[in-house]
Amino acid sequence: MPDPLLVVDQVAVEFDGFRALDGVTLRVGPGEVRALIGPNGAGKSTLLDVIIGRVRPASGRVVFKGCDLTRLPEHLIARLGIGRKFQTPGVIDSLTVEDNLAIAARTVKAWPRGASTRMTEEERRRIERALELTGLAAKRRARAGTLAHGERQWLEVGMVVATGAELLLLDEPTAGMTPQETARTARIIRELSGTHAAVVVDHDMAFVEQLGSPVAVMHLGRILKEGDIGTLRRDPEVVAIYLGRAHEEAARAPA
Repeated sequence: MPDPLLVVDQVAVEFDGFRALDGVTLRVGPGEVRALIGPNGAGKSTLLDVIIGRVRPASGRVVFKGCDLTRLPEHLIARLGIGRKFQTPGVIDSLTVEDNLAIAARTVKAWPRGASTRMTEEERRRIERALELTGLAAKRRARAGTLAHGERQWLEVGMVVATGAELLLLDEPTAGMTPQETARTARIIRELSGTHAAVVVDHDMAFVEQLGSPVAVMHLGRILKEGDIGTLRRDPEVVAIYLGRAHEEAARAPA
């Protein structure tokens, strides 16, 4: 087995005496997609904040490609190859789709004095891949403010891809989407697997099922269970704290 790309080891976070994360341990392999589910307040977004350096843990550590990130600033973590999509798209409405991707492709670069500001071939390649992956190539010159909600979310995913990040942290990528848009988002993320690792936080169980990836269930700041979505749907503890009794009853109902 290859070494893990990301190791979260016994991470704890406290806010004014409240334990938001309580000894979380998680491993993500190269090119692996991992879904995180759980009720509101379970600590999912806080975990992503710790990984990118926005929140410092009280104890534990985060290791990416063998490098301890625990005390590194956000910009250095980004340069190492971790990119995050937040719940609310951060696109610039007045710019074109392509220009938004171009800004993302250059954001994490460290500019030595006297370096050229021209777009490199590698950056252009990443932009083209992001356009193709998200299905936005035909709208590359459209202003981002004219995009539909789902398209804006896909552009945000494309912007993370354009950074060249090896690990993508996607927070609620299907928020507000139609079922058709959700299915397309799942296809986009599945296409990323193998070349990019991803940790995906979402509440839409149909979407999580379409990802076909391992799932970790968070509750009260801990990883409660891990496994495939089919097994977790039948787990009484997961049903009780997250999926709801209706799922349990539906599973018992005659076909």
